[in-house]
Amino acid sequence: MLDGLGIHHLRTLRVTDVNDSHAWLTIAGPQDMGAASASLLSRLGPHLKIALNNLAALERERRRASISSDMIGRLNFGWLTIDARCRIIDQSANVQEIFRRTALVRHGRYDRLTFASPAIERDVSALAKAFAQNPHIRPRAFRLSQDPWMDIFVTAVPDRQSSGPSPAVAMLYLSGDRWSRDDRCEQLIDLFDLLPSEARLAWAMAQGRSIAQAALDLGLTTETARNYSKKIYAKTGAGGQADLVRIIFTSVLAII
Repeated sequence: MLDGLGIHHLRTLRVTDVNDSHAWLTIAGPQDMGAASASLLSRLGPHLKIALNNLAALERERRRASISSDMIGRLNFGWLTIDARCRIIDQSANVQEIFRRTALVRHGRYDRLTFASPAIERDVSALAKAFAQNPHIRPRAFRLSQDPWMDIFVTAVPDRQSSGPSPAVAMLYLSGDRWSRDDRCEQLIDLFDLLPSEARLAWAMAQGRSIAQAALDLGLTTETARNYSKKIYAKTGAGGQADLVRIIFTSVLAII
């Protein structure tokens, strides 16, 4: 086949990178170049090895970045920046996914960030205008929904640069659970072998409610809730409510 192309002589150099990946550098022609081709290959070999190592390093970092981005997405955190008119300037890769699964906040017309709550929209718009004038004013947090839980934190853009017609003046951190309370209770049952009644109480306590408050919300007596809590602590290995919160929110529930 190569003869038909007029190629009668080949010289090949194999190059191996630090991860044992291989590349071949070949000189082909109608006649043997002798020592000249061998010399050329020996001179090009080190450069090819550097290029191969760099390619492997870039691919490794690309995979790490992809995994890290996926993990951040699974933690249900996202960020975006807005200008003084609440127009979206930049955003993390997972923000569009957050927009798709909720009607509480969205990418509106003319690239504006809009909210289902008129009160929150007014407050965020006012904050954006205020940050444009003074980046040192106090940031604010807003609760968008209780179930599924979702909130935002609005602060000034760090190291703001004033170049451009519409510079970003505010940064919003979005955090929202993709699962409802009932979903989370089912996951707690799977993780810790809780009974449904125990799972409901565990999730209520994980939201910061006291045993008495959780009992009232769930229609239980305080004594019944205390008995449930003892069983919850035993099954989860928690030493108390604070420890229960830590165990639940450092479990795989954080990335589901």
